[in-house]
Amino acid sequence: MPAPSLRPGSGGFPPSSKMAAAVSVTGPITWAPPPMRSRELERRLSLPGPRPEAATALVNPSLSDHGNGLGRGARGSGGSGGSLVAGRGGGAAAAAVALALAPALSAMQRGSSERELAARWEAEAVAVTKAQPAAEQVRVDSGAAGEPERKTPEEQPKDPAPAQPRAAEEGDARVVPRPPPTLPPAKPQAARARGLCPHGKPRSKGRGGRRSSGRAADEYHSQRPVTVDSSKARTSLDALKISIRQLKWKEFPFGRRLPCDIYWHGVSFHDNDIFSGQVNKFPGMTEMVRKITLSRAVRIMQNLFPEEYNFYPRSWILPDEFQLFVAQVRMVKDGDPSWKPTFIVKPDGGCQGDGIYLIKDPSDIRLAGTLQSRPAVVQEYICKPLLIDKLKFDIRLYVLLKSLDPLEIYIAKDGLSRFCTEPYQEPNPKNLHHIFMHLTNYSLNIHSGNFVHSDSTSTGSKRTFSSILCRLSSKGVDIKKVWSDIISLVIKTVIALTPELKVFYQSDIPAGRPGPTCFQILGFDILLMKNLKPILLEVNANPSMRIEHEQELSPGVFENVPSLVDEEVKVAVIRDTLRLMDPLKKKRENQSQQLTKPLAAKEDPSDSEPASASDGNTDPEAHLPSICLKQVFPKYAKQFNYLRLVDRMANLFIRFLGIKGTMKLGPTGFRTFIRNCKLSSSSLSMAAVDILYIDITRRWNSMTLDQRDSGMCLQAFVEAFFYLAQRKFKTLPLHEQVASLIDLCEYHLSLLDEKRLVCGRSGPAGGRPLDSGSPPDATPSAPPVEGHPPSCTNSAPKAAHSRHTLS
Repeated sequence: MPAPSLRPGSGGFPPSSKMAAAVSVTGPITWAPPPMRSRELERRLSLPGPRPEAATALVNPSLSDHGNGLGRGARGSGGSGGSLVAGRGGGAAAAAVALALAPALSAMQRGSSERELAARWEAEAVAVTKAQPAAEQVRVDSGAAGEPERKTPEEQPKDPAPAQPRAAEEGDARVVPRPPPTLPPAKPQAARARGLCPHGKPRSKGRGGRRSSGRAADEYHSQRPVTVDSSKARTSLDALKISIRQLKWKEFPFGRRLPCDIYWHGVSFHDNDIFSGQVNKFPGMTEMVRKITLSRAVRIMQNLFPEEYNFYPRSWILPDEFQLFVAQVRMVKDGDPSWKPTFIVKPDGGCQGDGIYLIKDPSDIRLAGTLQSRPAVVQEYICKPLLIDKLKFDIRLYVLLKSLDPLEIYIAKDGLSRFCTEPYQEPNPKNLHHIFMHLTNYSLNIHSGNFVHSDSTSTGSKRTFSSILCRLSSKGVDIKKVWSDIISLVIKTVIALTPELKVFYQSDIPAGRPGPTCFQILGFDILLMKNLKPILLEVNANPSMRIEHEQELSPGVFENVPSLVDEEVKVAVIRDTLRLMDPLKKKRENQSQQLTKPLAAKEDPSDSEPASASDGNTDPEAHLPSICLKQVFPKYAKQFNYLRLVDRMANLFIRFLGIKGTMKLGPTGFRTFIRNCKLSSSSLSMAAVDILYIDITRRWNSMTLDQRDSGMCLQAFVEAFFYLAQRKFKTLPLHEQVASLIDLCEYHLSLLDEKRLVCGRSGPAGGRPLDSGSPPDATPSAPPVEGHPPSCTNSAPKAAHSRHTLS
């Protein structure tokens, strides 16, 4: 007959000869940590004085918190909140059941003096518990059930001491909650009850006690593992699990009712409602990297800096720009009859090569009803790509956007190269439909009979990018120049995306309201031309993080087989992203420095022997390889900050939105912008401003699919801003016109903020200064003069060093 375990509503304690347990007769019972973590963690009760070998209470696994409600049965409706027993009656019910089970326990354990002694101690413990008032009965940290501990009014102290550290949470029903840490079990002293000295007397509430409890809490929070909610991870789950295991962090695969440090979403920011911690998606990123939105964002930058953004093929948006596309192609052909271009049509919402096809003439576009329901982008096709083994290939690079403001960008040192499965030939009417020759999408080529699965990183239809670079280096290619051009492409693309991302961000997480911080891994698809110039194909908000591939065992029967190439690259990217986002890293570093300083002061200078690595202060990442992500921004910020003109326009746009959470500027906000920046004049009346607002807003609203709000979107505001800049600074190039107008607006707004700040200090009736792109207390610079370049350092003309090699 198996020994009974402690379940909610029962009072039986299974005997054990390995762990000591006792009950305090003068106060609440504290929990000592188990000697090791296992699937069935045990809790121990401590009692002052000599003790025999006593029983260990196995806690019902349903108490673990994993967000699916299994822990609700651990809370009694009749007992006080947080009571160990669950049924009606709380502690009294537990005592009654325990006394009823005592004869059975004695019968089971007959013949063992140690077990009989343990049973007597259990009975005494239950009797003492029954004699105690309700406020002193055994309590479990209710955080283990997913809710904060609730205290009765009598328990609320008048001068509360710092909170005791809450027990760490476990992520599924098979693992019980981890009790809070206490003194190391190696010491012979008994575990002390909370608020008691070693002799059972009440502990003093002096400063020393509060200081030690705060120090213990700091140690606990710095030593506890980082918690990761992976319930929404989807296809990246396997790589994420491996990464968490390597980092020795704690995963919650079914979610959690208490907050986690990091939430890993598979699709978008809105996969779950998050109010704290960190989440691996930015709001609006999925919309921003769609083919139409990306093309519009890059086109704005191409208008400002055409030479800097020539890495993106010329694009037209269908159906809105179909007539423009036809007219421009006809004009170029009339000027150069030998020009025989090829174009590639990509559906806006397509992925994995779905719906992509090649054409030689605008008349070949499939217009029959598809473009109205499924808009698309048509681009110039790159006819002369770099070939390896006579095959076309592209590069998937992983880019971490660690922060939006301030902007932080990291690039993985290795990526994947995906190969076509048919030898490449330049497009002609006969091979336009050969998708295995022209399209590098892995999801398409895997269905080719020529696709080669390989565990080697340098062979097969999917290889590491580093193996490609090694091969090019052996042929004399300047690899540093290739990397420099790729880094430049990535930074410039992110700079084009961030303005509208800021608008999305303030809409979902308004300033001053609680919300998570965001980061995101992006997949950049890059093609190398024959002259080694990188071309941006597209950006993926949700790059595949699968580390296995499908292998056909028989016709129609597939099996998932691990892919060593994918695992080598993707696990490193996820693991090192988590390392960079580690929310407890600074706390551990600060604690390590505080512990190191006293030791260094006490060390004998004549002692030349280095400190042992086993002192407990070892680096938790010492067993990991070096981080595979390289920071490129703000490292190279000085070389690219002059490109961030639209980013500064977005700051102006957000300032005048007025209502938190909105993404479109109303007519009143636009008029306020014109008035505060002093842009109206005799040649531009406020009536003309209203007409400008109506014309541009109406046209952009007819082109965008998002009709949630009425008003002027950011791209419409940028167009209006360009118009105003060209009117005011007529003799300058467009980027200098825009920079000059930005300087003028920031100058007038800084004066306005300074004036409001002074008024606010002088009396309670003063207005609060508005949030703006420039600090309110900054000394405003002189406004730019019409016809002269701007004096602001952020909008300085393009420098030659932007083309230097980035190392």
